[in-house]
Amino acid sequence: MFPSHLRAPAPLRVRQARVTLMLGLTALIAWRAGVAHAQDSSMLDQRVTQQSIGETICRPGYASAVAPPFDELMARKDRMLAERGIDPDDAADFALDRRVPVVLGGSPDAPSNLGLLPWAGRQGERRKARAAVMLKRCVCEGKLSLAEAQAAIVGDWSVVYSGFSQESCNISRLDVATSVDGGRRAGPGSSP
Repeated sequence: MFPSHLRAPAPLRVRQARVTLMLGLTALIAWRAGVAHAQDSSMLDQRVTQQSIGETICRPGYASAVAPPFDELMARKDRMLAERGIDPDDAADFALDRRVPVVLGGSPDAPSNLGLLPWAGRQGERRKARAAVMLKRCVCEGKLSLAEAQAAIVGDWSVVYSGFSQESCNISRLDVATSVDGGRRAGPGSSP
């Protein structure tokens, strides 16, 4: 290809290849991290931003103030159960899930933010609700950004749940929890 006097010595070519590979991997990791923190805007409440958290999610009673009426939510849950072919007798085993909870700036009523989760188990709504409250506390204390908390709850939030304690905002496991695919699986009882 090039005359031998124009080619770099072998060790230099190997070093250049390594540098090129490392730069490529670094760019890929940075891109994936950006994707993990980017949320679907249709799932979010546009009133809630990093700048407005003091007047919105960090204000006591905010989630209750913006939530739709209970009967409306139950009617949506019933429709979703029917769409998935889940027996109405099993309705009490499932919760209407907000992929991004209202306490983390999720839309209270956008269809794209609604799904079904079982109440119990490692991937259940009870645990997810606790994880959301812990993440909200960290956001309101300034130890975590709103975008990081949203990415964590949309991602594999059960990893976040197991990584937190009641006293601290240990976010060291967020890199695992904010994977691009979000760890969601299709099927009854999982969010689509």
